[in-house]
Amino acid sequence: MSFPLLTATAALPAIGAVVTAAVPAAQRTAAKWLALLVSLATLALAIVVLVRFDPDGDRYQLTESHSWIADFGVRYELGVDGIGVALLALTALLIPFIILAGWHDADPLETGSKRWRPTQGFFALILAVEAMVIISFEATDVFLFYIFFEAMLIPMYFLIGGFGDRAHEHGEEAASTQRSYAAVKFLLYNLVGGLIMLAAVIGLYVVAGNFSLQEIAEARANGSLDMATNTERWLFLGFFFAFAVKAPLWPLHTWLPNAMGEATAPVAVLITAVVDKVGTFAMLRFCLQLFPEASKWATPAILVLALISIIYGALLAVGQRDIKRLVAYASISHFGFIIMGIFAMTSQGQSGATLYMVNHGISTAALMLVAGFLISRRGSRLIADYGGVQKVAPVLAGTFLIGGLATLSLPGLAPFVSEFLVLVGTFSNYPVVGIIATFGIVLAALYTLVLYQRTMTGPVKAEVSAMPDLRVRELVVVAPLIVLLIFLGVYPKPVTDIVNPAVKSTLSDVQKKDPQPEVEAAK
Repeated sequence: MSFPLLTATAALPAIGAVVTAAVPAAQRTAAKWLALLVSLATLALAIVVLVRFDPDGDRYQLTESHSWIADFGVRYELGVDGIGVALLALTALLIPFIILAGWHDADPLETGSKRWRPTQGFFALILAVEAMVIISFEATDVFLFYIFFEAMLIPMYFLIGGFGDRAHEHGEEAASTQRSYAAVKFLLYNLVGGLIMLAAVIGLYVVAGNFSLQEIAEARANGSLDMATNTERWLFLGFFFAFAVKAPLWPLHTWLPNAMGEATAPVAVLITAVVDKVGTFAMLRFCLQLFPEASKWATPAILVLALISIIYGALLAVGQRDIKRLVAYASISHFGFIIMGIFAMTSQGQSGATLYMVNHGISTAALMLVAGFLISRRGSRLIADYGGVQKVAPVLAGTFLIGGLATLSLPGLAPFVSEFLVLVGTFSNYPVVGIIATFGIVLAALYTLVLYQRTMTGPVKAEVSAMPDLRVRELVVVAPLIVLLIFLGVYPKPVTDIVNPAVKSTLSDVQKKDPQPEVEAAK
């Protein structure tokens, strides 16, 4: 098609970010509405992309290709497969809710405060992150992907360090110190991963002579590009390390609890439901397509790391006193399931992993945003400071419960289907890994139900006795997410129909087939 739809989908929030940042400081409300309208327009474009995409058509569709840095073979190449288009739609869907949920998060602090919070800057940074994440899902040039993979760290750094959570048990000064620490830790971890990936990107160019994902993958498939075994393994490790930091995978995960704990709830959702998905997406798109033999070679070790992430994250979530850090450790456990599904090397596992990325984004957004509304009312993130909330704010408690039940993958809610597919796909090739991973489900039920019991049930604490229920703006944020969790839990077919052909192509890249049942079906 002549209209550059993919470019427009990424360019619109980028332009919106610049315009929002330029809004005069006195027009804070105008900046908010502008950012919201831009995010809704981006969602409309993402829906057009979704409608135009044909799951049974070419692998990469709506492609664009232009020469960029010709001397080094760098091109501006975009294209989406079923996996990319699903995550692009998820990103465009969540950003309007993130903006609405953070409507007052960047309002000026109380009179006399030494800190100044530029409201328009907060919303401009969110739109900038959206633009960079979207183009990361679209890029089919490795160098182009790398640029935006790294560039998104800068706006995220300022969102964490400059607009952190105001609720802190030790006061504003301690909160400022913790925010700075979390932001720097986030940046350093991801920069180190990115620098290692840069070395691998350069190495890939030396071996392949270009940066085009499609050309390199086709050359690998037809045998015209034959990498030495050790070269392929080192390049794979360079890419995988960066993606494992972003994902995050144990033991490279330690930045996430700090970042999510110190960020506002909407920014925490931006981190784990949007930005972190780039890491797991890139494992499917780049690691498996570019380095199929090395991916198979590394699978046993990666499955062990994923298994540790599942159990370790869940165990630490059980012992948390801080609501947001509990959700952060739960996300580490969930990312373990996603990575396990990717490297199970079965269609069920990879379809489940992709569906898990979408469903985890929706369920984590629902739970974390409601938790943010709860924390903003009480001014504390500590679980012990709550009790009996369901008696004074029943709608808030009810939505919190549904978000929590989705987190533990209750049948009938969206994450159950994806977790089930991941476990079935893993058990087919690695039964021991699949069996051990099921303990993560048991622990998820424990930390979720204990969290709900301690915060929502029991006697009403004096500090929450006058707590208001969800307001109209907050209901507009939460209600669609709850509806999606139920709809995709009952009928996941719209998403699976889009991602399954892309998953089959990925399995073909690594020359893997689903194991055949040992017992033939009755005729």
